[in-house]
Amino acid sequence: MPLQYIPPPGAPLRGGEPFTGAEGATVLDFWRYAFPDLKTNTTRGLLAEFLVHRAVGAQQRNQEWESFDVLTADGLRIEVKSSAYLQAWGQREVTRIVFDRLRTRTWNPQTGDAAEPSFNADVYVFAVHTAISHEEYDPLDVGQWQFYVVPGPVIEAKGTKSLALNSVRALAGDPVPYSGLAARIRAVDPRARSTVPRRGSLGP
Repeated sequence: MPLQYIPPPGAPLRGGEPFTGAEGATVLDFWRYAFPDLKTNTTRGLLAEFLVHRAVGAQQRNQEWESFDVLTADGLRIEVKSSAYLQAWGQREVTRIVFDRLRTRTWNPQTGDAAEPSFNADVYVFAVHTAISHEEYDPLDVGQWQFYVVPGPVIEAKGTKSLALNSVRALAGDPVPYSGLAARIRAVDPRARSTVPRRGSLGP
């Protein structure tokens, strides 16, 4: 059956748009309500995606149902995984970092879920917020992030649903700061390489 309800492209919101019937409420008020703390798991994940999106100059945000997070202008599919040592709740010790959901079922509005989970990105970016005290934690300081970048075929060859940080380090080599993220992503783009690079040869 063909799709009956296809949404039109949405216009970007600027924050000042008012809600009809809710006097004085604007989109900015909603944003302040929904995202007051950039440390929460969901929001931190979106923040990591936002940073990667800006680093590679992506033109628009992916739909939520896409099987990867960022699409560059030339079609590079990037999956972003994020974690941090500190959370938005009390902890006895810092978090042991593990990245999961490396393979997922794709979804299509016409056909639904794919029968089997798959690896769906050309490049995986593992973003780690490095603060280990709440006094130093600054979610607006991109210098507190480290980024590990791994070609998609390397992740697929591992064949696992999740990877601990030590395993990511073994695959990616040294992390890069935000200033070097775009160059590292391009350096490991498997579409431009005949072979998968070894550790230590992933570019700047």
